[in-house]
Amino acid sequence: MPPTSGRAREVVSAGAVVLGPGGNVLLVHRPKYDDWSFPKGKLDPGEHVSTCAVREVAEETGLDVRLGPPLATQAYQVRNGSVRPKIVHYWVARVVGGDDVSTYRPNAEIDAVAWVPLDKAARTLTYERDRETLAEAVTV
Repeated sequence: MPPTSGRAREVVSAGAVVLGPGGNVLLVHRPKYDDWSFPKGKLDPGEHVSTCAVREVAEETGLDVRLGPPLATQAYQVRNGSVRPKIVHYWVARVVGGDDVSTYRPNAEIDAVAWVPLDKAARTLTYERDRETLAEAVTV
């Protein structure tokens, strides 16, 4: 899969639905948007989407992951001065090594990281598109 789909102004991102022990999923809170979502972020120049997903999870949560099955791609519009299409590639992922997020240091981008029980996660996620991605992740 190429890192972009060819549209000049398209924002391409990648991330993961990280499933953990005891039926938990890893969520992040972004203070800029006051939302709860999955760890994700924009591709660096020349970066492959799967590499980006692993890097972004590590940067936003402090955890290393191994990607599993790919999930449906999210496509929506973002407004940062202008309206642009955004594509987010997701995978199911599992933590490699320790899964403790208690030592995570909040910053301007991500101010909270939490393992949330699956039965509570759908209510915690801010966006319907993320609830749909979570539902898909637990069935693959």
